[in-house]
Amino acid sequence: MLAWLSRFPKQMIKGMIETAGLLRNPLTMGVRIIVHDENQRVLLVRHSYLKGWYLPGGGIETGETAAQSAEREVFEEVGIRALGRPRLLGLYLNKGGLGRDHVALFELEHWEPAEGFLVANREIEEARFFDPANLPDDATDATRRRLDELRKGVFPSGAHW
Repeated sequence: MLAWLSRFPKQMIKGMIETAGLLRNPLTMGVRIIVHDENQRVLLVRHSYLKGWYLPGGGIETGETAAQSAEREVFEEVGIRALGRPRLLGLYLNKGGLGRDHVALFELEHWEPAEGFLVANREIEEARFFDPANLPDDATDATRRRLDELRKGVFPSGAHW
């Protein structure tokens, strides 16, 4: 399905995804997850259907806990296998889009590379670790705010993503 969608402009794809989500469920829950490497660099991903760099993550599926979703998303997107439970850092309302999306933010401290580690796929065009003090220019504002909160040890610093 993602291969078919990739033929359309990114903004159109985003609108289609939001509309389909609204029809299925008026409230959505998602996760983002902070992962560091041994040099304390942070993992960011660049999606095939959105502009900018983001923390890995996605939607919580039926029957999943938020923590299970975080583990699944980081495995599917970038080939990282959790070796322990991710730690919940905060819950946020994402004011963007339709203002109905909530995001649970986790940190995964113990992990190992698995099959597909940092390999591009249909959803993720690129995945790399970055020095938190030297993020790419097009890292999202929300990503920057969450990493600043982590650095300061204050979660959440606000109620909005």
